[in-house]
This record gives sequence, structure tokens and C-alpha cells, in this order.
Amino acid sequence: MLARSLIAPLRAAARPAFAAPSRAFSASRLALDTSSSPKPSAPSTGPVNDASTANAAPSSSSTQQNRTQAGPFTLKAGAVFVATGVGLWYYFQSEKEKVRERKRMETAAARVGRPKIGGPFLLTDQDGKPFSDKDLLGKWSMVYFGFTNCPDICPEELDKMTVVVEGVSASHKVDILPVFITCDPARDDVNAVKTYVKDFHPSLVGLTGSYDDVKKTCKAYRVYFSTPPNTKPGDDYLVDHSIFFYLMDPNGKFVDAFGRSMGAENVTNKVRGYLDEWKEFGGKGSWTEAPAA
Repeated sequence: MLARSLIAPLRAAARPAFAAPSRAFSASRLALDTSSSPKPSAPSTGPVNDASTANAAPSSSSTQQNRTQAGPFTLKAGAVFVATGVGLWYYFQSEKEKVRERKRMETAAARVGRPKIGGPFLLTDQDGKPFSDKDLLGKWSMVYFGFTNCPDICPEELDKMTVVVEGVSASHKVDILPVFITCDPARDDVNAVKTYVKDFHPSLVGLTGSYDDVKKTCKAYRVYFSTPPNTKPGDDYLVDHSIFFYLMDPNGKFVDAFGRSMGAENVTNKVRGYLDEWKEFGGKGSWTEAPAA
């Protein structure tokens, strides 16, 4: 009995102590929720003189703008750029010249043993005037050997030569002199030649002469021709001869020969190539250095 009387007052006194933490926890939680809610900001009453605001770092957009205005270019960088460009230009020019020289030497090597074509001759043109190899100097020329009574081959070749001459004149502004030399002097006198050349290019020069002079000229150009024996001017016969026309440069040097199998377009392109080479190397070509056989 005595123990119970002593414990009961102690329990009554202890109850408020155990309930207090619960109420204290609720009060602190309420205070936390109230402080976490947003508070309306006070209106500004004047300019802000905060030192931290005045010393704030510039924005990223302002920094980017300054960098853009300044740029990466400097005098040193510009000098390096110019020096590099000049160096590359000289390098490529040197390499280009080496390629040109190598190409020219290779072409010259490929032409070793080329035939010696052309040489001195003296004939008579369609107007009865003397015409020699000296009259070919200073101009490009094409020389064809044939005869006025040729039924088809000679006219076809002279027509082709006309196309080539006109094509080169149009593209390169170079006038090539076309020349026709007869292989049949017994029938092709001055009048016959004059009548014949009128049917082709207006600049075509027709040449004839004595049998010995014509034979000498054919030999200089390595042209083969053959007429039946004991022929007379009034006889009807055909002349067997080489079917080529020859390109000669302004120095009287043989450049190339074009046969019947080569069309006008191919011949024109080849002649244009020779003219380009002549211009590129200052008045000479691979054919001028190749030894003659």
C-alpha cells in the first residue's frame, strides 16, 4: 500500500514532461513551413549602390561580342599568311615548269629518228611567179602533193586540208598557208594548176615546174610518185603517189605528216596542240630538237 501511494504521484508528475516534446515538435514544424513559403519582395525605393553589384563580372554575351570585334588577326599572323602564300606560289610555279620541261624532253625523245622532210626547192606558182622554200618561212604551212586529174583522193585531201586551216584560224587566230604541188608536171602547167586551186581554199598556192624540179622537190619531202613511161600531155593516166600533207613550222622545219586515214577533226586537234607547244616554249617545239634521220 505504501509503495502504491508513493508511485501514483510520481506518474502524475511525469505525464506533462512526456507530452511536451510532441507539442514542441509540432510548433517547430509549423514555424519551418511558415518560413519556407515565399515572401513578397519589398518595392525598390531608389538606385542600388551596392558595391557588389557595381563590381559584378560582365555577362557572357558582352564577352563574346568583344571577342568577335577583336578577332584572331594580328600583324604577325598576316605576315606568316602572306609569306606562306608566296612560298606556295613559287613552289607550284617551279613544279609546273619541271613538268613542262619533262614533257618536252619526253616528246623529243619519242621523236628520235624522225625523217628529214623539206628542203630547198624552186617552182612556179599559179600566177607564173617563182616560189621557193624561202616563201614558206615566217608562217605555218601545209604542203600536199597530188595532180589535177586525180578523180577523188586529191580533192578529198585538199578539202580536208581546207577544213583544218579554217578550224585552226578560228580557234588560234593563226593563218596556215595551204600549198599544192603537182606530181604530174607533164599535164599540170600553170594554167591547169590555176584553174584547179580555185575550187579549194582561197589562199591555196598551186605549184608546178619542170619534171626535174618537181622530182627534186618530191625527193626533198620524201614523196613517192610514179607515172607511166612515155606519157604525153594529152594522154589519160593516173599518177601513183604518196598521200600525205605535211605541216611545216615558221622556220621551215617539218612538224608532222597526216595520212588519208586521219580525219579532219583529229588533224585539227593535233595541229592546235603543236601551235600551243610552239607558243608555250617561245617559238620552238619538240620537233625542233629531235635529230633528223
